[in-house]
Amino acid sequence: MTRWPVHAGVLVATVTASAAYTVASPALRVVIFAMVTLVPVATFAGALASGHLRERRPWTVAAAGLLLLAGCMAFWSDWVPGHHFGRAEGRPADFGIATAHLLFLAGAALLLRRRGVGDVAGLLDAALFGVCVAGPTWAWLIAPRLTGSATTTGEMLALSDIAVLAAVLACLYRISRRAAEGRGPIRYLMICCAATLGSHISGTLTARTGSAVPTAILLMMAYLTIAAAPLLADAPRLTDPDRQTADASSRPPLLWIGAALCANPLIAMIQGVRHDAVAGVVLPVCSMLAVPLVLLRLRQMSLLRSRAERTLAHHALHDELTGLANRRHITAEIDRALTDLERGGLDEVTVILLDLDGFKPINDRYGHQAGDLVLRTVAERLTGAAGPADLVGRIGGDEFVVLCRGHAAAGLTALVGHPIELGVASVRVGVSAGAASAVRGGHFDRDTLIGLADAAMYAEKAAHRRRRESVSLT
Repeated sequence: MTRWPVHAGVLVATVTASAAYTVASPALRVVIFAMVTLVPVATFAGALASGHLRERRPWTVAAAGLLLLAGCMAFWSDWVPGHHFGRAEGRPADFGIATAHLLFLAGAALLLRRRGVGDVAGLLDAALFGVCVAGPTWAWLIAPRLTGSATTTGEMLALSDIAVLAAVLACLYRISRRAAEGRGPIRYLMICCAATLGSHISGTLTARTGSAVPTAILLMMAYLTIAAAPLLADAPRLTDPDRQTADASSRPPLLWIGAALCANPLIAMIQGVRHDAVAGVVLPVCSMLAVPLVLLRLRQMSLLRSRAERTLAHHALHDELTGLANRRHITAEIDRALTDLERGGLDEVTVILLDLDGFKPINDRYGHQAGDLVLRTVAERLTGAAGPADLVGRIGGDEFVVLCRGHAAAGLTALVGHPIELGVASVRVGVSAGAASAVRGGHFDRDTLIGLADAAMYAEKAAHRRRRESVSLT
């Protein structure tokens, strides 16, 4: 379904339900609220049944959470109209509602897991921010206004619900900023989380003297906005992978992680100094949520560092264009092979130097991209022809080297002369090769071995040149 009919439907339904709830009698309010709770269950079921949603499992989990939530509201029909929501009383309804929220949020997490695969660091930071915001919000806005019916269990449930919703809201905001597609459903999820958070705050602030109508309106808004998410045309794209990759190493997060770890103990300390009656609730609840996130963030930083170190080590030893061993790597391996030869671990070490013939005209005529393709193709062919113990390297330009720990592989250079398709043309390159071998007891060093191979290569190149000149004269 296109966006504007859905947006208009959500607006009209929200205004109509809010107005009807405001003027209705207490008994009718229960009916109105129950009808609203069934709307998202119906839209999710319809979208699943019609095949509009490609991946059924995450949407089904989210729908199960909504169905449980609707069942809780039907069984405890006076929970919202009777002004129990937001009082942190720790009744079975609180457990049921918290479980339903977690089930729905689990479905949302499954739904968006591919969206966050390229920005794990950003999502962990966003979740930490949400949890840290929930702490002071609870400590200084909600907790002081709780009624005498609040229990420690109820407070922990309510605070957990608020912290999780705040973390999810922060993550959704992060995803929406990066998402190229599927922003409509993501924004409806954000509105749903924000409205649910608002209902928690409203329920607490109005628990002593106010009306439960604002709380009910916010909850109905949450139901109606989430009901619209699966109806949008881009809802199936929520499960598409995120093609962007965030650079999580661009800014050091250690200061932020330290602040996240200190925030909740600091709040608990202030509560203790002030002798607040609810002291001690923020620290255990928010720490149970924040500490695992911090540990995941530190692990992710460690993985990034290890990956960066591996990348640097690879670039230090390999040619960037072809992926072959570079000059530094190949010379070190020649030294190692000669040492093994002297110790009796090898019988022979052979170094083959290769220089491409006819490469410059291809590069000049078809451009550097074509030249790069030729070099990569030659590298692949040499690697495929070399033995399992051999090492192929590129030492610069169109010069290659092969280190053979034993006899040189037969036909090593034959494949190089096969045609190479450039897209616009098919080209061939020749190769001049020179080999030098060291045997046990020969006392060759690396420079001598490379020098002999280099002399043999240039002798073959000169022979190729004389043959071409003789052919052109005839």
